[in-house]
Amino acid sequence: MADTLGLLIRGVVVGFTIAAAVGPISLLVIRRTIGHGRAYGLASGLGVAAADASYGGIAAFGLTAISGLLIAARTGLGLVGGTIVVLLGVRAILSRPGEVASAADRPGLAAAAGSMYALTMTNPMTILSFAAVFAGFGFAAGATTFAQAAVLTLGVGTGSGLWWVALTSVVAWLRGKVSYRGLTWVNRISGAALVALGLVAIAVALGLI
Repeated sequence: MADTLGLLIRGVVVGFTIAAAVGPISLLVIRRTIGHGRAYGLASGLGVAAADASYGGIAAFGLTAISGLLIAARTGLGLVGGTIVVLLGVRAILSRPGEVASAADRPGLAAAAGSMYALTMTNPMTILSFAAVFAGFGFAAGATTFAQAAVLTLGVGTGSGLWWVALTSVVAWLRGKVSYRGLTWVNRISGAALVALGLVAIAVALGLI
C-alpha cells in the first residue's frame, strides 16, 4: 500500500511539473480563461491533462509500437500543431476582449476539452519527456508491472489536472481586476507569443533548428 501511494505521489509530481512548463498550451488555456471564464478554461486544461495522461500511460506501459509510430510522425504532427498555434495567435492579436467574451459560436465545455486534447497530442515528443522523467525517478518506461503503470498514469493525469485547476483559478481571479485596456494588451502579447512559439514548432518539425 505504501509503495502504491509513493508511486501515485511520484506520478502526481511528474504530471504537475510537466504541465507547469510554460508553452503555447499554457497561453491558450490562460486566454480561454480570460475570454470565456474559469469553467471554460478549466475544461480546456482538463483536456490537456487527459493528453498528458495518455502520453504518460504510453511511456509507463512501455507501448513502444505506439510511441514509435507517433515519434515517426512528429514532422507532420509538428507542422499541424505549429500552424494551428500560429493561427490562434493571429486571432488573439486581432481580437478585442469584448468580442472574445461574447462569442455566440463558442464551442461547449466538451469541445473545449477535446480541442485542447487534440492539440496537445500533436507533440509526440512529450512521450520522451515522460520516459526521461520516469527513468530519473528510478523506474524505466516499460519496466513496471501493469498495476504500477496504471497508478503512474493516474498520478500523471491527477498532477496535470491539479496544475490546471490552480492556474485557471488564479487567472479567473485576476480576470475581474484587469481593465479593458489591460485585457487588450494581454491579447496582443499572448497572441504574439503564440505566433512565435508556433513558428518555432514549425521550424523544429522541418529540422531548421
